Amino acid sequence: MKTTGNTIFMTGGTSGIGLELAKRFRDLGNTVIISGRRQDLLDTIAAEDGIEGIQLDVADPASITAAFEQVTSTHDVNVLVTMAGIMQVEDLLDPGHLPTAEQTIDINLLGTIRTIATFTPYLLKQRDPVILTVSSGLASVPLTVTPTYSATKAAIHSYTQSLRIQLADTGIQVIEVVPPAVQTTLMNQENDDRAMPLDEYLDETMSILQHQPDVTEILVDRVRFLRHAERENRYESVVAALNQPH
Repeated sequence: MKTTGNTIFMTGGTSGIGLELAKRFRDLGNTVIISGRRQDLLDTIAAEDGIEGIQLDVADPASITAAFEQVTSTHDVNVLVTMAGIMQVEDLLDPGHLPTAEQTIDINLLGTIRTIATFTPYLLKQRDPVILTVSSGLASVPLTVTPTYSATKAAIHSYTQSLRIQLADTGIQVIEVVPPAVQTTLMNQENDDRAMPLDEYLDETMSILQHQPDVTEILVDRVRFLRHAERENRYESVVAALNQPH
């Protein structure tokens, strides 16, 4: 992936990793359009940071279609980033967790699949097209208090691998972004010493993109502890270490 001169559309992007990644891409000379459910928040970001926003709810197929038509009517988008997602605690002994599980699957997994399905035929006609999906280190080792979140990220990892293979002859590059725990408001981790500082995560992520344009997975050093646990025969000990505080 080239890191300048792109027109990037991002699902989500109104906070945390998504917003700061959008700023980094913008500062490198890309046009960036973010999206989110709250128009007031999009308006604030546009006023304060100069990043255009489009209202979008990835749990609503009609909203995805409308956002696609809006952004492609005004921009030649060549990069899609599927950043939108939620992470919530669930007690699997309580049947009341089912609505949370269903919402998480609808946004994290089906939202990603719906968006990619909508944009792929369009991206096939673009120059230097790229799709970036966003999984997690928890795709490889689950955080047991957020079981459906971890499961959706495992599914996104698998889906991304299939997508890359199926699109191999089309010219669309497929990259999986694999964050570790990062100091953001997600799960109130902004002051968690166990999470990676946001600026450090973005520095390493952008360095990987700039120095490895053919990369398939963006793995910062902090996430390899999780990503490679099984291949390095550390899985059981890593599951125990990750979930001990919970």
